[in-house]
Amino acid sequence: MNGRWARPLTAAACAIVCVVHSVPALAGAAGIRSATGSIALRAALEMIGVPYSWGGGGVHGPGYGIGKGAKIKGFDCSGLTEYAYARAGTLIGSTTREQWHSGIQVPKELVEPGDLVFYDNSPDSPGPEHVGIAADAGSIVHAPFTGALVRLDRLDRPRLMGVIRPGAGRTGIDV
Repeated sequence: MNGRWARPLTAAACAIVCVVHSVPALAGAAGIRSATGSIALRAALEMIGVPYSWGGGGVHGPGYGIGKGAKIKGFDCSGLTEYAYARAGTLIGSTTREQWHSGIQVPKELVEPGDLVFYDNSPDSPGPEHVGIAADAGSIVHAPFTGALVRLDRLDRPRLMGVIRPGAGRTGIDV
């Protein structure tokens, strides 16, 4: 592109992004949110069969974990979701607690493919300890535990804590 058009096109693109992100009703309109969720879901589904690795994985894909996961290349739950959303162009953080704050909470009845679904597996400690990505209204794709592989499971399980739509209502996290 020559210099004559670069500046006006960049300004126009910035204006569109600013308007969409500054008006909450538009942020979910026109398929913007569902497109991001769909891309993240597709990226997670492509990882089905990859081993669980405690502390493993992240924005670049499967990786060697720490502790029990030090010799296994794969994902832990938040590494899988971080990778999936990075593929969709959205940074959500690397831990379940960071990811819990990566968007807005939506009622379970309004879950969409790509939403993050959190579970409080340890009532003795505050906050979520597990996360998966909604595949549909009834299932998630996740990295469940040491010795397991990334897989699909039921969404409605004990200790469901809530559903987060990443990026919605936040600024400064899209890449």
